[in-house]
Amino acid sequence: MKEANGSDLEILRQKLNLETTKIRWGLLDHYQQQDSVIEVTKQLDLIDVACEFVRDNRVQVKTWLDQLLINKVSNAQAQVWKAEDREIWAVVVAPWALVQDSEKEE
Repeated sequence: MKEANGSDLEILRQKLNLETTKIRWGLLDHYQQQDSVIEVTKQLDLIDVACEFVRDNRVQVKTWLDQLLINKVSNAQAQVWKAEDREIWAVVVAPWALVQDSEKEE
């Protein structure tokens, strides 16, 4: 894991925040075909998760996976979002696209 001081982390957060957008699910089809879309539950902040992906914090990412707070988007879920032309929050942290459903109630 790469360590970052407070100002580096804040700069990273600002950069990722500027790169985050609401997007129609269909525009992420390329990432879904590559099995590279990670859904972030509303219990987590999308930017916090993106920061940990950028920092390659495997321990934290594994913890979230184990707790089912992040997971790969299933083909079934992708089909539902595609049929609904769902608009979701997304940020690309290559090779991943991290998404958070802006409509889902938890």
